[in-house]
Amino acid sequence: MLRIYQNTYRRTARKAVVYSTKVICCNHSTLCNITRQPRRNGAGAQWEQHHSRSHEQFLLAGNQARGWTIPPHSRGYGMFVVRILKGALKLRYLVLGGAIGGGVSLSKKYEEWKEGLPDMKWLEVALPQGERWSQFSQNLIEMGSVVKNAIDIAKEDIRSKTTVAALGIPADESQKLQSQVETLQTEIMNVQIKYQKELEKMEKENRELRQQYLILKTNKKTTAKRIKKSLIDMYSEVLDELSGYDTGYTMADHLPRVVVVGDQSSGKTSVLESIAKARIFPRGSGEMMTRAPVKVTLAEGPYHVAQFRDTDREYDLTKESDLADLRREVEFRMRASVRGGKTVSNEVIAMTVKGPGLQRMVLVDLPGIISTMTVDMASDTKDSIHQMTKHYMSNPNAIILCIQDGSVDAERSNVTDLVMQCDPLGRRTIFVLTKVDLAEELADPERIRKILSGKLFPMKALGYYAVVTGRGRKDDSIDAIRQYEEDFFKNSKLFHRRGVIMPHQVTSRNLSLAVSDRFWKMVRETIEQQADAFKATRFNLETEWKNNFPRLRESGRDELFDKAKGEILDEVVTLSQISAKKWDDALTAKLWEKLSNYVFENVYLPAAQSGSQNSFNTMVDIKLRQWAEQALPAKSVEAGWEALQQEFISLMERAKKAHDHDNVFDQLKAAVVDEAIRRHSWEDKAIDMLRVIQLNTLEDRFVHDKTEWDQAVKFLENSVNTKLVQTDETLSQMFGPGPWTRFAHWKSLTQDQQKRRSVKGELDKILKNDVKHLPSLSYDELTTVRKNLQRDNVEVDTDYIRQTWFPVYRKHFLQQALQRAKECRKAYYLYTQQGAECEVSCSDVVLFWRIQQVIKVTGNALRQQVINREARRLDKEIKAVLDEFSDDEERKAHLLTGKRVQLAEELIKVRQIQEKLEEFINSLNQEK
Repeated sequence: MLRIYQNTYRRTARKAVVYSTKVICCNHSTLCNITRQPRRNGAGAQWEQHHSRSHEQFLLAGNQARGWTIPPHSRGYGMFVVRILKGALKLRYLVLGGAIGGGVSLSKKYEEWKEGLPDMKWLEVALPQGERWSQFSQNLIEMGSVVKNAIDIAKEDIRSKTTVAALGIPADESQKLQSQVETLQTEIMNVQIKYQKELEKMEKENRELRQQYLILKTNKKTTAKRIKKSLIDMYSEVLDELSGYDTGYTMADHLPRVVVVGDQSSGKTSVLESIAKARIFPRGSGEMMTRAPVKVTLAEGPYHVAQFRDTDREYDLTKESDLADLRREVEFRMRASVRGGKTVSNEVIAMTVKGPGLQRMVLVDLPGIISTMTVDMASDTKDSIHQMTKHYMSNPNAIILCIQDGSVDAERSNVTDLVMQCDPLGRRTIFVLTKVDLAEELADPERIRKILSGKLFPMKALGYYAVVTGRGRKDDSIDAIRQYEEDFFKNSKLFHRRGVIMPHQVTSRNLSLAVSDRFWKMVRETIEQQADAFKATRFNLETEWKNNFPRLRESGRDELFDKAKGEILDEVVTLSQISAKKWDDALTAKLWEKLSNYVFENVYLPAAQSGSQNSFNTMVDIKLRQWAEQALPAKSVEAGWEALQQEFISLMERAKKAHDHDNVFDQLKAAVVDEAIRRHSWEDKAIDMLRVIQLNTLEDRFVHDKTEWDQAVKFLENSVNTKLVQTDETLSQMFGPGPWTRFAHWKSLTQDQQKRRSVKGELDKILKNDVKHLPSLSYDELTTVRKNLQRDNVEVDTDYIRQTWFPVYRKHFLQQALQRAKECRKAYYLYTQQGAECEVSCSDVVLFWRIQQVIKVTGNALRQQVINREARRLDKEIKAVLDEFSDDEERKAHLLTGKRVQLAEELIKVRQIQEKLEEFINSLNQEK
């Protein structure tokens, strides 16, 4: 038998396939190679037969050499098996090769299909990932289980109620069960509502995230293109600039705009809405709704939208929800503009309305003229409205859109008199009669004809128009109102008689065309003249600037604020560069300033007056520990904060002395620093940390070396001398000046000072007789002093004597303490040998050494906190204050003042207006 041992497959350079099979014969020791090459011709077949015979002879010879004998029939059988195996191997390699090739081809096809799939990475941005998604899923599952449990409980309670009714349970218990069921049903409804709201909220967030992703993706793929502004937008920006510049009516603004005026409730707001093709203004029943000028810029666009000048939100005017939001925002802005108890305001509310078929123009809707004021109006409301209306109409280039209510008597109108005063010739007035549908029913038709032909009023106008702006229904849309208007004029008998009125004088559409045409005609006639006026103003301001500030560049408040901001932040950086020694000196001085009074009045003086050295040490330990546990850490933090504040202010003061200092920033810098210091507070954990450090330091009661001893003695002497100076000042005020001062300055003693001097003389005798006298006088001593003074005709009571005794004794005690400090200066080695039993009493030196050590470690800890934490926290506070001030224009105007600032602001504003005017004129000429 033969066994296949190894198979190999190789492809030659000529792509000729060779199959090689190594075969072991029955003895498992003879290895032979059977190789078959593809047939090319007949010679190949002869070669194969020869090779087969040779192979058989080789196997036979090998077996005979080993002493094996193979029968002839066995050899034939073996060769037959070999041929079968050769065919089988050939078939297997063909299948294996086809499988490998097909696998490679399938893999390539899969990669091509995978690359053709769309990019689904945006789902990773739009949908929550990881723990957030797991939490959301878990919340939904829990909410579902809660709802299910609540429903099951409700069902069970309902079954219980049915059972109760069937069993005949009393009515009161039945009502109780009924209330429980209703409560559960309410809870179920609340849970369902909450669940629905959460779902809607998450769906909305998902949509917003997807929209943001798509926008970002679009912005990356498309290059930014500069949007060309329309003429009306450019013109509106010029008017906005003038509105901000000319708040106080100090500069004549003669640029054209359409001013809508009329009596209150005459329908002027409805006329403006009809022109804008949207109900954009709030309305009320008889209430004043227009409280401030509303500048509406109309422009043509593909979508009907509205937008305020100072926001990016666009209101879709085709959606009722956006219209409601827009009306609420207009009402909110109007009420917010009214301050100080006023009813109307001069602050302009600017908005833009774009839409298909809108006529390009700028209209200003003013508060309606009133005849009588109500109790809720300010006393100057009527005059304020008249003044505001006259101001806008007095512009010689303004187009006056005079609105007259057709449903009331013309004699009751107030607006026509104002219009006649401002435009007596009627060269820029357009008269509009509203509510004509009501006028046709109520008024005399002949009277209406006279109004529309300009024969009833002495007021003159460019044109007369009749419109219908509604049917008195708040919910009517603009389309419904316009359709009603067209139907009315088609069917009205009043306007179909021959010669009454021309067709172009009716409907809001014809009115808007006429107003727009007149507006642009006025703009083209006057814009060059206005631009020249601004050029002249700019030239005058620039000349004044050069004469007053020849070496300075005109910088507005914003630029000056940025410069001041940089200087303040530079000083904060300088604060962190102060040396450690300087911080230690400043903190040590501030700490002792805060702590010295407590050390003397509550620790040192009471302990020193205890009578013995042991009592002194015991009382000192008790008082110091109580102090360290309670007030000392907080006082230390207060001292550190004051030191930080003092160093920062000193840096600001030094900056003022620099040669390049600009004093225009001084007021702003002071306000920023004061506000930042007021907000800043030390970290709370600092107090706990200091308490531990101070308690551990005060536990040490042994002075370690001579240097520290000498420093403690010097510290004690300096502190006592400072207190002596303060005590001498108190005694000088109490006893009056000395003989030399009285002689040199021609002063004399008061009666009280003379009496005090007499008491002091008796007290000095007591202290001279008893140098170690206790801090208080005994009853006998008080009686003796009083009797001795009576012999000198000086009447005083015991309280008067005690008041004089306290400063006298304090000076005596401090002088003794100073003497002890001098004696202890050379007693260090005696103190180290004898300790508390030292012959020289130096307990007060040890006390001040302990105080000195506490101040040293506290100052070191505070310095590290200042450098590592508090300076950076103060920097953050200053940055926050600067950011707030930068957004507050009123505060900047209050803090950055002076002729230089005001002149620069005016010059910058005029320059901006003139540049915008020139840009508008160039675009206008190109359109021509």
